[in-house]
Amino acid sequence: MNYWLMKSEPEECSVDEALAAKKSTVPWVGVRNYQARNFMRDGMQVGDGVLFYHSSCAEPGIVGIARVASAAYPDPTQFDPQSPYYDAKSKPGEPRWLLVDVQVLKKIGNITLPQMRARPELADLVILRKGNRLSITPVEAKHWRVISGLADRPA
Repeated sequence: MNYWLMKSEPEECSVDEALAAKKSTVPWVGVRNYQARNFMRDGMQVGDGVLFYHSSCAEPGIVGIARVASAAYPDPTQFDPQSPYYDAKSKPGEPRWLLVDVQVLKKIGNITLPQMRARPELADLVILRKGNRLSITPVEAKHWRVISGLADRPA
């Protein structure tokens, strides 16, 4: 099993919206970075753990525990001229961009960047590295265990 941190802006898809969706599952649309796409295509498997992270908001942080709920498949927004994620160079027969479905298992109290930085055992967590801006990053099992433990504590 692998573990991932996946960022979403709450205005795009919040943990509450994902929980309210059918089967608490949403397609992770709009990824337009090749490395993040390759993580979905080559690394993710159904059942992998996901840390649902709210970004570009007043208090960014991990707000949910989720799982990968599908194999990677073409992101339909790349073909829709009305979508902000439209890519005129992407063709239905040769899609550039993929997505996976993500199922939220539970909402947790926000685990913020300062809280994560305060934990020495999370010092090498990818999201805490300077200059990291990827929307999807791998999470080591040791980091997953620490964050899961924090998530189990009362908010």
